Amino acid sequence: MPSAETKAGAEVVIHIEAEPETVFDFFTDPDKMIQWMGRSAELDPRAGGRFRCDINGESIAAGEYVELDPPRKVVFSWGWEGEDSVTPPGSSTVEILLDADGDGTRMRLIHRDLPNAESAERHSHGWDHYAARLSTAASGGDPGPDPWATPEGAAGSK
Repeated sequence: MPSAETKAGAEVVIHIEAEPETVFDFFTDPDKMIQWMGRSAELDPRAGGRFRCDINGESIAAGEYVELDPPRKVVFSWGWEGEDSVTPPGSSTVEILLDADGDGTRMRLIHRDLPNAESAERHSHGWDHYAARLSTAASGGDPGPDPWATPEGAAGSK
């Protein structure tokens, strides 16, 4: 799962053995999202609609959908709820680009506007973890329980 820090944040590019339409739904359907990321999700997939994903009961990602172009592109703002968050809700942007690639999809995830290099590194590590789980789920597999789905498990990932 190659990833790299970019000037603006973090980037992950992977091949997923599923059509773009299938992968797209894993970013807009709460039941599909929690198969690969989070314990619960509140998603309103329309421009200005709510994006909220409870990762582990303490880490809650929140923002709003900015752009949807099914099945090619999803853009949402992103940040972490909590008074001490260095990346507050809506302060960064995640762009998902999906392109048909042979019998599957090339997914490029670009996370921009992170506050510093440490945050970009942590988000890159997180997106690598979740991209692998997404690839398994979207391909029809079971990624199994997420080891980061508890605060204790998430602490061990840092």
